[in-house]
Amino acid sequence: TDQFARLFETKTLRLLYAFNSERPLNSAAISPLPHCPYLIAGGGQDAMSVTTTAAQQGKFETLFFDHAFGEELGCIGGHFGPVNTLAFAPHGRSYASGGEDGYIRIHHLDQEYFEAYEKKVTESGILAADKA
Repeated sequence: TDQFARLFETKTLRLLYAFNSERPLNSAAISPLPHCPYLIAGGGQDAMSVTTTAAQQGKFETLFFDHAFGEELGCIGGHFGPVNTLAFAPHGRSYASGGEDGYIRIHHLDQEYFEAYEKKVTESGILAADKA
């Protein structure tokens, strides 16, 4: 594993974005909703070193990236060890994370999450012609 979440165009395998997470990554998932162009990624400090590190220092959060604008949006914590697997629900309104701590967590996303991209598009003026 390395510290990058890479997004490729599937037909040509052209690299679209490489998001540096500044932590080892174990898993990533893409939102199934076209109006929420987000990628989530998770990992954290090597499990062998977890017992000597506080959860906050181990960087065990799930990171959110906007792959339309190429930005890191934020993170959601919850695990006390590296995040090993991530998956969006088919309806896109929640995601599951599984960690080295032995827990599977279901995260329900706030309404603000679903409105953020449209708000950003409106504020930036980008893609205005595409929406017409």
